[in-house]
Amino acid sequence: MCGIIGFSNFLAAEGLVEKGLSIMKNRGKDYSNTVKIGKTVFGHNLHSIVGYVKQPLVSKKGMLVINCEIYNWKELSQRHNLLAKNDAEMVFALLEKKGVAKVKEIIEELDGDFSFAYYSKKEEKIVLARDISGVKPLVYFFDSKNKRFAFASEKKALSFGSVHLNPRKIVIFDTKKARVSFLDRKINAVKTKKGTELKLVKSLLSNSVQKRVPSKELALLFSGGIDSTLLAALLKEQKKEFVSVFSFVAGVLEPKDLSPAREIASLLKFQLIEAPVSLIQFENELPKIISLIESSDPVRVGVASTIYFAAKKVEQTSPEVKVLFSGLGADELFAGYDRFKRSTNISKDCYSYFVKLYENDLYFQDIVCMYNKLELRVPFLDRELISFALSLNPKLKIDTSSGENKLILRKMGVSLGLPEKIAFRKKKAAQYGSNFDKAIEMLAKKNNFKSKADYLNSLVEKQNSQKNIPIAALVSTGKDSIYAMHLMQKQGYEIKCLVTIQSKNPDSFMFHTPTIELAKLQAKAIELPLIIVKTSGEKEKEISDLKKAIIVAREKYAVEGVCSGALFSNYQRERIESVCEQVGIRSFAPLWQSDQLSYIKALIDNKFKVMITKIAAFGLDETWLGKILDSGSIKKLEFLKKRYGINSAGEGGEYESLVLDAPFFTKKICVSYEKKLQNEFTGEIKIVSAKLVEK
Repeated sequence: MCGIIGFSNFLAAEGLVEKGLSIMKNRGKDYSNTVKIGKTVFGHNLHSIVGYVKQPLVSKKGMLVINCEIYNWKELSQRHNLLAKNDAEMVFALLEKKGVAKVKEIIEELDGDFSFAYYSKKEEKIVLARDISGVKPLVYFFDSKNKRFAFASEKKALSFGSVHLNPRKIVIFDTKKARVSFLDRKINAVKTKKGTELKLVKSLLSNSVQKRVPSKELALLFSGGIDSTLLAALLKEQKKEFVSVFSFVAGVLEPKDLSPAREIASLLKFQLIEAPVSLIQFENELPKIISLIESSDPVRVGVASTIYFAAKKVEQTSPEVKVLFSGLGADELFAGYDRFKRSTNISKDCYSYFVKLYENDLYFQDIVCMYNKLELRVPFLDRELISFALSLNPKLKIDTSSGENKLILRKMGVSLGLPEKIAFRKKKAAQYGSNFDKAIEMLAKKNNFKSKADYLNSLVEKQNSQKNIPIAALVSTGKDSIYAMHLMQKQGYEIKCLVTIQSKNPDSFMFHTPTIELAKLQAKAIELPLIIVKTSGEKEKEISDLKKAIIVAREKYAVEGVCSGALFSNYQRERIESVCEQVGIRSFAPLWQSDQLSYIKALIDNKFKVMITKIAAFGLDETWLGKILDSGSIKKLEFLKKRYGINSAGEGGEYESLVLDAPFFTKKICVSYEKKLQNEFTGEIKIVSAKLVEK
């Protein structure tokens, strides 16, 4: 667990590296150093776990900085006849022996968590790579205009815009030609014999736990849920010494996870360290937490707070502990979230959530742990277990009849001797079971803020900390995209611009086409710039046109993410995510897998004025065209859902919509229209005129 940083073709690069190392000083205090070769400077902060080898590692051929825990480094050293004192030296020797051309082959041999930068003097190239999950953080910056390149373990160590390196890509920067190229990596699929899955998942997780146990003391983030309970049970089975820790806000309500955590610790006979936090203490520490994780998103802050105070307690009570185990990854790989129960393709959704872990939970949890001198280790994100989980029959993840999630993990718990009431205990997310989310809500009200996001953003401004990343909103004029934008704003994200794809194809696979011309009026009402890109609507051509639009948004408005109104369409969501991944920015789909009826009720509760513009479903007749959604129409939609099986939110194409007003509109849209019917239950409105009027 270390901090790495580097600059190439920058003026005063050495000073920038030293400044970055100072900003990341919590990532390693054992040793700090910089090395310059030509116009390239690497820096490293060392926190030693396996041996004590100073970095950057330098030879006549090049240099390396690496943050790693490679569990098979001794085996690889023997296999390749290398002399290495630890895992870092082994990786360096292997790169020196095989060269940049073989970097992909080298990486596939590494079993563990890592991020590194290697500079080849002969080839004049910098290679960036990380483990397939992205457990070890790594961000980079490329300025093609000025031919500059930089990287670091944390975004705040770079004083300009940077993006997370996608773990499924290897970056190669040619320092001579000032070009960046990428090598793609894949997650290998595995086949399992039917009936052996339970035995195999136990074996894989057990092996993962065993190789991650350090020679020094160990701590476990514990909440009483099945994920952390399995880790505790396996550690006990392997006779490993450890302490567990559970943090919570005291003096508010009895934390829902506290009693189960105590019960399981008593049952399995391991030490549970409780870390109660007062509301005043939490309020005092919140600015620091927000600054550390570089985000004021209420969900992120809530989750990070549980880990921050748990890690802080471990540091205070057990300073000899250097490693903290977490059950992170189990929900994504084994369909643990409630939204998976509404999924139309559980396997695809598991993959989608997994591939986003590196820029979400993994990044800020690593930073919070490092601040408290602890290395985060995540047994569920072992590469073999990942391949197994993503290839697993979804029926072994969710029981469609009972709705029971993480089914195979719960059965594994029973096989380990856990009582069924514990193995199958229902549990909410950590920030709810520990009261941290409730505490943020209480502090927001105490300080007279309307929302948690507004309150947390006020702390960002006071501390001059980094806010949530700026994003663009992919809008279609319909309810889903506009409400998704609203949700992102509530979470504290700044919308820098709107992006609209205008398709000539009325039956576009990707984009909403009715009333798309009114996007200009919506942009004026919201007072944001609008990027419009036209597309022919050909099935794959419109994807490349979307990519062009997002690149314009990134370059013109410096956005680092895009939000969309994807609700249930895997086709739409997957392609937006793929484009964002190619462009190097994040994709947000805050409505994904939302309960449709609850969602449209939320539209009304939040004072959205939504008009029905197109119908194509049995039960929706001419009277629905031009109708404004209200409580009465929602009841009718609920009835039609029960009687005819239609989608309440129109996800099956039953109806299309136009947002005329929303809480963040400065003016509202007034329209006149004509109705055009094809038959009794199919038709649309044609907008005759539209204008903005005062609200």
